[in-house]
Amino acid sequence: MPGGFTLIEVMIALALAGLVVLLAHRVFTGVVDGAERLGVARTALDRQANARRSLTEMLGSLDVGTEGAGGFAGRPERAEFTTWQRVPTGWLERRRVIIGVEGGVLVARSDQSLALQDSVSRVEFDYLLEPGANAAWVREWISPVSAPVAVRVRIRRVAAIDTLLFIVGPRG
Repeated sequence: MPGGFTLIEVMIALALAGLVVLLAHRVFTGVVDGAERLGVARTALDRQANARRSLTEMLGSLDVGTEGAGGFAGRPERAEFTTWQRVPTGWLERRRVIIGVEGGVLVARSDQSLALQDSVSRVEFDYLLEPGANAAWVREWISPVSAPVAVRVRIRRVAAIDTLLFIVGPRG
């Protein structure tokens, strides 16, 4: 019997090698897909955190009751006020901001639009009259000289409702 491999042994070895390569490909593809999904989820979380940070800054640096600032107009479906916003050059400028839902997106609109959250079916604003355990929330706050103590924002999406609470800065 001569040394070497039979054709059947070579075919079995090639089949096993092909199976190993196929399984390795599936493992690496799964890792790459998982990394891509993780990147997408991280981007979404970053965007959501940046939106909340922007809202906190906007409501925390209100300019109500001063000359040329305009008042605070809070309605159940949107809020409009003047605030100090950071501009690309690095300093703060006074801007009029309107926050509401446009085409299923929660948007803060001033001289340019900032998308805060996607897939929004409805937004509801409530305004705190005064601090305290028995304080009342109202559905509207319209005043040329003052702002509420806090703003509660309920963002309704298909499967969830997010409730955000923002303490208002200088109230006029």
